[in-house]
Amino acid sequence: MSANDFDFFHGRWHVAHRKIADIPGRGTEWVEFGAETECRPILGGAANVESLRADGWEGMTLRQYDPEREVWRIWWASTRAPGHLDPPVEGRFEGDHGVFFGDDVVGGQAVKVRFDWTAGAEPVWQQQFSYDDGATWETNWIMRFSPVA
Repeated sequence: MSANDFDFFHGRWHVAHRKIADIPGRGTEWVEFGAETECRPILGGAANVESLRADGWEGMTLRQYDPEREVWRIWWASTRAPGHLDPPVEGRFEGDHGVFFGDDVVGGQAVKVRFDWTAGAEPVWQQQFSYDDGATWETNWIMRFSPVA
């Protein structure tokens, strides 16, 4: 684990999204859509910024490495929630797999959040929620990345 853990993600990517259509309602209908994203290093490589563009909305992610605690913190914001920055998730990589946890409120309900990153030539990100304090986890969003040629 180091400030270079997300170096694999720098650049431009096509994104195949698969997510639960109505997370606050804890729905079961999955929707699929495409997007484009670009990630670039900032702060001398100790952080990166990602901008994502999908049909009808935009999102951005800030990831920053804390060398003292050897953890990454990840924040998310999008045009779907103007003026709102989600609370960060925090965690680290072990080899090519990163796991990050945080707390949030979704649809008025407290929820634990988990991000799973699998690094590589075609990275995968998954988001899971736990409504029972981490006893069980429900996957609600998966993104598969392929490099823009």
